[in-house]
Amino acid sequence: MAWCIPKYAPTSFCSSLFSSTKKPNSHPFSFSTFSSSSYSTVLATPTFTWNDILNISQSSTSIQQQHPSSYLQGFFHKLQLCNRGSEKQSEFLSFVVEGQVVGFIHNGFAEYLKGFSDVFIFPKDKSNGNPFGNCVSLHPMLKTYEERTSAVGYVVERLGEERIPGIRNELYPVTSSFGAPIFFSLERAAAPYFGIKAYGIHMNGYVELDGQKHLWIAKRSSTKPTYPGMLDHLVAGGLPHGIDCHENVVKECEEEAGIPRPISIKAIPVGAVSYMDIDEYRYKRDVLFCYDLKLPESFVPKNEDGEVDSFKLIPVVQVAEVIRKTQFFKPNCSLVIIDFLFRHGYISPECFGYLDLLRSLRIGDCS
Repeated sequence: MAWCIPKYAPTSFCSSLFSSTKKPNSHPFSFSTFSSSSYSTVLATPTFTWNDILNISQSSTSIQQQHPSSYLQGFFHKLQLCNRGSEKQSEFLSFVVEGQVVGFIHNGFAEYLKGFSDVFIFPKDKSNGNPFGNCVSLHPMLKTYEERTSAVGYVVERLGEERIPGIRNELYPVTSSFGAPIFFSLERAAAPYFGIKAYGIHMNGYVELDGQKHLWIAKRSSTKPTYPGMLDHLVAGGLPHGIDCHENVVKECEEEAGIPRPISIKAIPVGAVSYMDIDEYRYKRDVLFCYDLKLPESFVPKNEDGEVDSFKLIPVVQVAEVIRKTQFFKPNCSLVIIDFLFRHGYISPECFGYLDLLRSLRIGDCS
């Protein structure tokens, strides 16, 4: 069932809306000009319940009153939350390894690294074969994967929680693009401080009941160091060093939702979304590989690693309303679910802003 306009709005009204004149290149939902101030949202709190979520998702008042030309505003706002701070890119230095840009480091954070001159160097011009101008690089004595991983790991350990909070002892590969040679591995929590590309997997677990698709939604544990108590996918996780995407999906399925391997191996890769978010010293350049898994009606998820508080099976149209009207979801989950809405026909080309929204799902460097 495709929708982009309230089902209560007459077709004739819709037709007149789309035939109205407007200035060229003045799309009302241009991602670069969309203002969050024009969108009224329900702010998430750590204390919202499943009843709160269901009440919001089942409420028809706002849908009935929503003007068709502004229906996608809530979705655009969620993309904006994941793509902030582009005007601050000039505050970052390129992080270069073996002649390849692998990340971006804020000038302020770079000051902390200057105390480790046996690990990091700071070329300041394009002389001596350096084409990047001012940048950060690794000391030329660090030649192997193991040497670099150990040396940078030592720096991260010394900087500690004060400079890099949430250290997890989980390594991410440092590379110029997906599938390219890996120069070294870096603590996951440090990834945004070095601006490296981080990859992850997000899986939409859905069930069809009486011809209607439902999504299994997770509510994160209140003890999680990031986004505690917020809504999440049934299965999601970062892509650490040494495991491919599909095997990571299978592993996370077992740990996060108790999905046995004979079911999880049927997860289908369906594309990727990307975003670039700058927040003070943090520069997130994330690519999320998206998977769909159709689950048996009888399946009930069970968390095995303590990171999920509870699960709920919710009709897709209601999940879309929660995303559109609240900030209950962990921000990057909204992008993956919006992509699901496109692929399963819940958002159609008749929607004002259709192509802008679709294009903005991969506004980051998807490589």
